[in-house]
Amino acid sequence: NAKPPIMAYLCPSLLLTAALLLVLSTPCRSLMPAITKLSPLGETQGRASATFLSMSLLDGATDGGDPPNPRLLVSKGMKAFSAGDVSGSIELFDQAERAAPSLTPYLWQRGLSYYYADRFREGSEQFRTDVRVNPLDVEEIVWDIACLARVDPGAAFPPEGKMSLPPGKKDRRKIMSTVYSLFRGDGATEQALFAAGHDGSTSDEFYSLFYLGLYCECRDETEKAASYMRSATKTKYATGLGAGDYMTSCARIHCKLRGWS
Repeated sequence: NAKPPIMAYLCPSLLLTAALLLVLSTPCRSLMPAITKLSPLGETQGRASATFLSMSLLDGATDGGDPPNPRLLVSKGMKAFSAGDVSGSIELFDQAERAAPSLTPYLWQRGLSYYYADRFREGSEQFRTDVRVNPLDVEEIVWDIACLARVDPGAAFPPEGKMSLPPGKKDRRKIMSTVYSLFRGDGATEQALFAAGHDGSTSDEFYSLFYLGLYCECRDETEKAASYMRSATKTKYATGLGAGDYMTSCARIHCKLRGWS
């Protein structure tokens, strides 16, 4: 008699956990179901594209009387944030973490929510936890710098104790390399990032303006920050192909919360 495949012997809960971690560690950050060319972030041109396998699968999931579904909770948290409910998104991400504690270093979305809830120390802690498992993620490093700067607004920028990429490593994407250099004070200028955004793709334009807005906010240059961030939300990328990118939602929420709409 033929033996059943080895997968049949494995505990279904272990399989679910392994699959979940695999999906959450995939370099992508958007609410769109398909992995398309959404942004400059990550090896698949989408570290800002789908964190999950398919939003249609998530929408069909139920959490009635069943144990909490961490994937569904993170999905709901992302939707809550995109709708402007920052505190509600944090609660949902917290619920996902309680349901699956191994998710903690993958909850970068909660780090963003912490920033917009003015919980900067917790935001920094989240991003630093993330970097321990993904040391090449430039954006985690940049957002940690933003959180540290907001903890002590009167201090010099960039703040002390900022993280860096491992020695000899750099981001292969020009736009994110420039963002990284600007936030760390490694030589890039505001003008250089602006130019880099307008020399590349539509997503480069969005990300240059978005991070220029964040950079100026961290330096208490509110008028310039508002101008850059509003411009980011109006780019072809933010209003077109990248409308489902989680970071374009972030830009819109940034403007809404600051009254810059």
